[in-house]
Amino acid sequence: MPSFGIMTSPQQVEYRDVLRVWREADAIKELEHAWLFDHLLPIGGAPDGPILEGWTLLSALAAQTERLRLGVLVTSNRIRPPALLAKIAATVDVVADGRLDFGIGAGSRPSWPGAAREYEAHGLPFHDAAHAIGSLAEACTVIRRLWTEEEPFDYDGTYHQLKGAFCNPKPVQPHLPIVIGGRSTPVLRVVAEHADVWNVPGADLEDAVKRSARLDQFCDERGRDPKSITRSIHLQVDYDAPAATRDRIAAALDAGFEHVVLGLPAPYPEGVAEWVADRLL
Repeated sequence: MPSFGIMTSPQQVEYRDVLRVWREADAIKELEHAWLFDHLLPIGGAPDGPILEGWTLLSALAAQTERLRLGVLVTSNRIRPPALLAKIAATVDVVADGRLDFGIGAGSRPSWPGAAREYEAHGLPFHDAAHAIGSLAEACTVIRRLWTEEEPFDYDGTYHQLKGAFCNPKPVQPHLPIVIGGRSTPVLRVVAEHADVWNVPGADLEDAVKRSARLDQFCDERGRDPKSITRSIHLQVDYDAPAATRDRIAAALDAGFEHVVLGLPAPYPEGVAEWVADRLL
């Protein structure tokens, strides 16, 4: 059965607006999950406008919802060292009582003109794509080990080195789902190895279908059942054209995407979560 959720990008909005939408969604059974994004400076609207840090906000929302699965779609692996990120995620899963879906990706594409801006502004390195992909693969390994291993361990990777790494408390979920976002071939190889869910932007559905077929191929090469990875797609909502949005949802479902994330443009109308359920689903 398909599942549907919403995404509220926490830029150019206030905390109380995001909280209102999530509380509304938490009471609507047709909406099963809710998401934030992971940027430190706005990527839309006024470049110096307000933006809330994703994981801090997610913990606050986790404490004030009861039913929704929740996550960051997706965390930039460039921003936080993986052991620190594992600790943050475990804490949020504890606060959420086992409702976290852990989203992660390689970080902003170097080809995007504004990609480096938020990293430079926060004193963070912005390595090339090859470094980002290699770091992502190692991060997934380190994070999973921190969530599951009962003794401290050392890790001597190409991109990450740890001594006495340990995470306590563990996440509430024994197998906390890993959601990897991205569409490039190198990212899809990481997805085939580490992901429970793969998310892709849905603006170009034909391309998303081709990427999904490529992921099937990489799973086959690894001896993994492609069906063990849930296919997730992000679709932008148009408040003025619900019929067109419904058509995009139907097309994505027909194409095999069973996990649908509906991006809500800000400002959020009153009752927007109920509107999504009534008019789109």
